[in-house]
Amino acid sequence: MSIAQEFREFAVKGNVIDLAVGVIIGGAFGKIVDSVVNDLIMPMVGLVFGKLDFSNLFIPLAHVPPDIPHTLEAMRKAGVPVFAYGHFLTISLNFVILAFIIFMMVKQINRLKREWPLHKHEEAQPDAPPPPPAEDILLLREIRDSLQQRRQT
Repeated sequence: MSIAQEFREFAVKGNVIDLAVGVIIGGAFGKIVDSVVNDLIMPMVGLVFGKLDFSNLFIPLAHVPPDIPHTLEAMRKAGVPVFAYGHFLTISLNFVILAFIIFMMVKQINRLKREWPLHKHEEAQPDAPPPPPAEDILLLREIRDSLQQRRQT
């Protein structure tokens, strides 16, 4: 079998196609999540906590000429090396706040699912009986029972 044939078999297998579909849908869903976060959740967070922006916090790592304004943008334009920790703090704090909000939303959705199940008739039905044992299991049981009867007599 040639490499081209092997690759074609690999590419048309269900798992590869399912993965491709999942990646495409995941990318599209990522845009929805970005919109929910940026357009719905973060404005409310900004309303409650104020605009969380520490992006101009930095420590210069070299001598700063006196004519350069003490802003991160000016320092970078002048080529002064800086330890810019503020942006990391802003992103980290936004992540923690957002993760907590998403946690609370999922917690409420799960609570509502428990209280108002969509398919009440499915919950009321008992579990299906287990499938009957396989034929080889039945045969082994017969042999065991036969051997036990012989020992008793």
